[in-house]
Amino acid sequence: MTAASNISGALAGLRVLDLSRVLAGPWSGQLLADLGADVVKIERPESGDDTRSWGPPWLRDAEGQETSEAAYYLCANRNKRSVTADLNHPDGRLIVQRLAAGADVVIENFKVDGLRQYGLDYESLKSANPRLIYCSITGFGQTGPYAARPGYDFLIQAMGGLMDLTGLPDGANGGGPVKVGVALVDVMTGLYATIAILSALAHRERSGDGQHIDLSLLDVQVATLANQALNFLVGGQRPRRLGNAHPNIVPYQDFPTADGHMIIAVGNDRQFVKLCAVLDRPAWSADARFASNPQRVANRDELVELMRGVTVTRTTSAWVSAMDAASVPCGPINSVERVFEDPQVQSRGMRVEMDHPLGGVVPLVANPIRLSATPVAYRHAPPVLGQHTDEVLQSWLGIDSSELVALRARRAV
Repeated sequence: MTAASNISGALAGLRVLDLSRVLAGPWSGQLLADLGADVVKIERPESGDDTRSWGPPWLRDAEGQETSEAAYYLCANRNKRSVTADLNHPDGRLIVQRLAAGADVVIENFKVDGLRQYGLDYESLKSANPRLIYCSITGFGQTGPYAARPGYDFLIQAMGGLMDLTGLPDGANGGGPVKVGVALVDVMTGLYATIAILSALAHRERSGDGQHIDLSLLDVQVATLANQALNFLVGGQRPRRLGNAHPNIVPYQDFPTADGHMIIAVGNDRQFVKLCAVLDRPAWSADARFASNPQRVANRDELVELMRGVTVTRTTSAWVSAMDAASVPCGPINSVERVFEDPQVQSRGMRVEMDHPLGGVVPLVANPIRLSATPVAYRHAPPVLGQHTDEVLQSWLGIDSSELVALRARRAV
């Protein structure tokens, strides 16, 4: 019995060929794999996914020695099986074409038309597999004046408006545009890709037909400007950077305390009344300048300055305890280290550990989806390069051991 034949989960039985690398495509592939799909990751022989070399830090084995596996790669490739195939070798191309012919889904993030030369573009594969769902992820999409350009998360955060909304105002100390601290556009694109794939699979159930998904990092970034986009489209005014403040809600930002900072996130007038009581300033909630959210937005600077004069008088933990008791949303600004020490995060099991092929244990961040009937399963750690080549070619294509030896001798896999 192969590893794939014993998979359970909501997507058990689904075959996914992951031709993508770095983050957006692999993030989608990992999510599908967590949900039970058999995801086969195709990688270049010898080097593999670019992120395998994006270290330090590196995974350490049972003896504490650094391995060749970078932490970046480990974050997006759990539950997959790795196959190495050389697309520049005719036999390597044929292997991947045959795998695609038996797949339900292909995920790729090559440049526009970059896979056509290998016979691995959608039109070529569709002729052999009309039920195929083919998801292409690029920086700018399959059409338009920028289609041929390469696109990376950092670039898209800038071009898509996110950096213009993030950071302190111009003129303030340290002011200017700032990128988000993780590759958020890639992650969001991976999530949109998964939604698109599942939607296409639902359509295939009704129609029997596959389809091509054209997903652009820039499109995703523009779409996820959310309320800020509508603030501009409806209000006609360019949103301005507000640091940690909210453009539409006050108070909703960081405040200084006696030993650091905390977040207060008041979402309605009822919560503001409770906040004023905790701050021992009940008169503020009846003050005409602050009684309703539109008034608080109009008098933002005055209210925030008044609140800061009070919040600095007690420690963060003291304020958090008091506000929690009054049901006022409030919390500390945790370091990543403290995130994984947080009792709620620990209770929810957001850190998992898996045995790794190179020895020792790899710590990973859990999938946040909680399904009551078909829970996420952690079947195996992110694979080492080519770990499952023989296994997959035997189970998906029926290739026997002598042919595998010949393919390796020809350096096709």
